[in-house]
This record gives sequence, C-alpha cells and structure tokens, in this order.
Amino acid sequence: MRAARFYGKEDIRVEQIDEPECKAGQVKVKPAFVGICGTDLHEYIGGPTFAPTTPHPVTKESIPITFGHEFSGTISAIGPDVTDFKVGQHVSVQPTIYDGSCFACKNNLENVCYNGGFVGLSGWGGGLSDACVVPAGYVLPLPDNIPLDIAALVEPLAVGWHAVKRSPLKSDSNILILGGGPIGIAVIHALKARGCGKIIVSEISGSRQKFCKHFGADIILDPRHDDVVKGCKEETGGDGVDIVFDCAGVAVGLRDACRSIKSRGTVVNVAIWEKEIPFNPNELVWKEGHYVACLGYVQQDFKDVIQAISSGAMNPGDMITSKIKLENVVEDGIKELINNKEKHVKLMVEI
Repeated sequence: MRAARFYGKEDIRVEQIDEPECKAGQVKVKPAFVGICGTDLHEYIGGPTFAPTTPHPVTKESIPITFGHEFSGTISAIGPDVTDFKVGQHVSVQPTIYDGSCFACKNNLENVCYNGGFVGLSGWGGGLSDACVVPAGYVLPLPDNIPLDIAALVEPLAVGWHAVKRSPLKSDSNILILGGGPIGIAVIHALKARGCGKIIVSEISGSRQKFCKHFGADIILDPRHDDVVKGCKEETGGDGVDIVFDCAGVAVGLRDACRSIKSRGTVVNVAIWEKEIPFNPNELVWKEGHYVACLGYVQQDFKDVIQAISSGAMNPGDMITSKIKLENVVEDGIKELINNKEKHVKLMVEI
C-alpha cells in the first residue's frame, strides 16, 4: 500500500509498504481525508522532535514512521473480538497513544500519559496511507450527516474544545485569543458553540484576521499597530477580559495576556513553546490571576465536537481551504504550508 513516511528533517517519502494486519481488539481504517498539522511542519523543517528516533515505549517503533494524525475514514476490517463496529462504517480516529497503566491513564487523562504519543507521529501507522490499524478504543463512529472531509477537522477542533473546557467559561465571559491560526480558530468555534461574551483576537496576518472574523470573532487587534492590553480594556469597560487563550506561544504575548485579564482572570496556555522564555510571575500575582495549561484532548472532547457538528452548533467546513492528493503531499502540502501558510486554515490530503 501507499504511505507517506517520515525519515528525518526534510525527508518525507511516499512509498510502498506492507499493509498492516488487523488483529484482536483492533480496527483497520481506510483513511479518506487527512489534515496537515503544524506539528507535521515542525517535524519536516527541524525534526525529528516528536517522531521517535529510538523505539517508542508503547508502539516500540522508531523512524521511519507513517505521518498523518488528523484523519477520518471508513472501516475496512475489524478484529475477531470487536463487536461495536462494522465494515463500511465512517469513523473519526482519536490518535492519542497511551499506555493505560500510569496515573494519568487510570484517571482518564490519556492526553498526558507518561508514555504518550500519537498515531501518525509515534508509530502504529498514520492517516497518510491506504490503511491504518488502531485499537478499537481509538475509533469514534460518525453520524450520517457529517461528511468525511469535515470529520477530518474533528481532531484540531477537539484541541480548541479541550482548551475551552479547561477554562472557567461562563455565558458572559469576555475572551482574548492570541494567535488566529488553525488552533485559534478552533477555539473560536468552541466558544461560539458553548456561548460567551465578546471574542477579541490578536493576530498579525491579514488573511488570518479575515478568517477569524468570518468564524465569529467580534474584534480583531493587530499587535504590530494596536495596544492589545489597552484594546481589551476599552472593549470591557476598563476591567479586562475574563479569559485569555494563548495559541501563539511568544514571550510578549504571554506578558500581554497577563496584563489583559481582569482581577482573578485566567490565562489558558494552548501553545507548544519552542524555547524557554523569561517570565515574571508578578504579572499574575498582582491580579491573583490563574494560569492553566492544556494539552491535546481526551476522548470526551472528540465526542462533544462530533455532537456539536452534527447538531449544527459548529459549522467548520470553511476551515478547509485546499485539497490535494497523497502523491503530492510534500510539494503541494508540506511546502505549500511552509511558504504560504497565511492562505490556508486547513489543507486536506484526499487519500
């Protein structure tokens, strides 16, 4: 079968490999659509970082590995003891790999498993292939009214949903989002579905500003020209926002986040930081502010997002800005996003 395999920095090859066998407790999925994630780009540009160079503690695999962790597909085979699924069923795959035995897993916190990873980054195949075999517990059935291309958005939308769920959101909470890329937009979708006050977005890209406005942001600030802290206070009667979602991960943004919240407000870190930064905790101390971290998602987030899309509470279709073929994943996908990321929210590979 075909598979896009990551060998190392700037080395992804679409090649023929053996199709995996579906064993007890597993489900084989024929991927339909796969989103390319910022993590994939970081691996290509400067990796391997997440992709294991020594055997992963759960998958026992190391590079080369098949890429693709944001995907939907159709079940093509089930293990002999699997009874909850059937061949031909449309599904979304939660790619979180977890050991099931650590403290986190025993408390249903598989997203922070001590030995965690991701299908499509850490082994067990990936969506950028003709077939992927995963444990049956990783697979979620899709309602008939969610097409497979939209279903491939469930994974990034679950990141935004989880971030919002980790926050003390109320129906009148005023929000600042730092960074209007795909995850910032996922947070907007989650906020609109759950209900909130004003949504303010700080973003420098003109095209991303337009995307954020389209998906429901009320106020757009450009930190190159606008005073973000002042703008937030002006929009909230001088108090500051209730919650900041930091989807950017830059030092000046964290400082502004802390200064933009009201007393006992909350900063939610969604970003993965590329390097250590200087930080003065007094920025939070003076307001008795809260700083909350979040990572990925748990399975309930996937279920909630699927329900929100099915009910019409979330309409993310316009996030898909391009569709390409697997054979062209490097030139039309990875390199296109590296060179022209502002043109896209989510680029899909059609398998």
